[in-house]
Amino acid sequence: MRVRICDRYPPGSPVVPVAMPLPVCSPARLAPLAFATLVVLSFDAAALSRRDQAAVGALSQRMQAAEARYREATVAARNDDPGARQAADGALEDMEDVITACGKQRGCSMPNMLAAFKRLLKSNADASPVDEDVDTTLVDESIGGGVPNAAEAASLLTEDNERFKRMVQYNPAVQAGIRRWLTDMRVTLIQSHENYQHMQHLMSPAFKRSGLPEALLFGIMAKESNGKVHVGSRAGAVGPLQFMPATGKRFGLGPDGTGFDTRYDPQSAANAAAAYLNERFRELDSNIEMSLAAYNGGEGRARRVYRESGGRSFWDADVYNQFPAETKDYVPMVIAAAWLYLHPKEYGLTFPKVDTRQATLKLARTASIYELTICLGNGGTRDGYMRVLRNLNPRYEADQAIPAGTTLNVTTKMVGLYNRWCAQGERADLARTLVASDPGRAIVRTGAPVPAAKPAITETAPAPAPAQPEAAAPAVPTAAAKDSKKKSPAPREYRVQRGETLTSIASKFECRIGTLADANRVEGPRYMIRPGQRLKLDGCDGEG
Repeated sequence: MRVRICDRYPPGSPVVPVAMPLPVCSPARLAPLAFATLVVLSFDAAALSRRDQAAVGALSQRMQAAEARYREATVAARNDDPGARQAADGALEDMEDVITACGKQRGCSMPNMLAAFKRLLKSNADASPVDEDVDTTLVDESIGGGVPNAAEAASLLTEDNERFKRMVQYNPAVQAGIRRWLTDMRVTLIQSHENYQHMQHLMSPAFKRSGLPEALLFGIMAKESNGKVHVGSRAGAVGPLQFMPATGKRFGLGPDGTGFDTRYDPQSAANAAAAYLNERFRELDSNIEMSLAAYNGGEGRARRVYRESGGRSFWDADVYNQFPAETKDYVPMVIAAAWLYLHPKEYGLTFPKVDTRQATLKLARTASIYELTICLGNGGTRDGYMRVLRNLNPRYEADQAIPAGTTLNVTTKMVGLYNRWCAQGERADLARTLVASDPGRAIVRTGAPVPAAKPAITETAPAPAPAQPEAAAPAVPTAAAKDSKKKSPAPREYRVQRGETLTSIASKFECRIGTLADANRVEGPRYMIRPGQRLKLDGCDGEG
């Protein structure tokens, strides 16, 4: 649009009072962004010092530059520019920094800044056609799966962040939790974030659809499992969000008829957690602390305490002291992790960005996750790919042989590493040898020692006793006897030792794992056995 700006507000002036009409003096063409950022303040500029005016103007310019970079990154992404994702991430982070700085700057109107930001991003979203079959709550796939689309970016910077702040109390207990996450538990928190990035596309949509803060999901996951899908507790809770069997069953989790427990599945677990928390919110007046107390300490207890206290806060002494020590620790720790997820920069915390672009991989040869982890190598990562493989493929145990032709969920980088190192070749063979190795075979059995010969009888000795039958004398094993021993049939039963799995036992006794599982009624795909259990070795050829 064309406007004329009076000399009183020359080009570059940091503010224009929105309550006054714009005088027309000289023509200028202002982009929607420039106009939006000019109307940052809603009061007379005379009320501000020159320093404050300059600071507000600088924030406006930073917002304009960041928005322009975001648009350029979007175009670059459509042209498959590999640097587009990083550029867009940086632009969105700058926008968030501007909004944070605006809240601390005298004279900077936060509502106007946010309104301008949301209008600008929405115009970008409206310019792109939307496929009705695509879930728009997910990230923009055109930018590598790591940059939110325009509407979502606005939500991340306003609704999720601000609403979570309003819903929880930031108090000394939460501060103590933040201190713990940032000191002895810092590595755990960072690992939780890395694990979550790989599962975010599976887990976050459930919370967004339910109107729950994504930060809350991260906080629960970090505290419950550190983002490790196969974690289990002594009480029987399993999965990334640690559902007990009975609670999981209420919300659609449990054995699916194929031997797999869907409590281990990140997407199913997130759907169940969102449903569970919304049920608690309805009972507990949307109180996050009490809902978290129910998640950890039991919904019956939380419901009773809340009702008897008249709906008082979790932090009320009479309420707080009715929960066990574990729950008193759990609630502030979850909130602290969620808080750090939303405000890492304020605490000098950097969450590493990982390449989470999703892909599928068809196995060229039978392999286990252990074997794939070895042959894939580090691939530029710190920890390698075992956790990613397990989290994205929860149906398989780490030592389970996965048949050739099976399709696994991986990242695009892992596909390239697999084709280079795991499909065939020396490293693939080495990985197979290492996984199949049996420590028990390192023990050498040499047989019982042969007794020394009896001393000869002298002439002066008393008459010897009647000769003993030859069978009673120890005999030195002959070669034929040794051959006979080697050809003896394999034992029909075997007692499971600590640390052994059905896969390692099948390898030890040279039999197929499926045959061994059928003979002992062990269900796949997990093939769970316990130390001391006796297994029938039907169909096994080796002697162990």
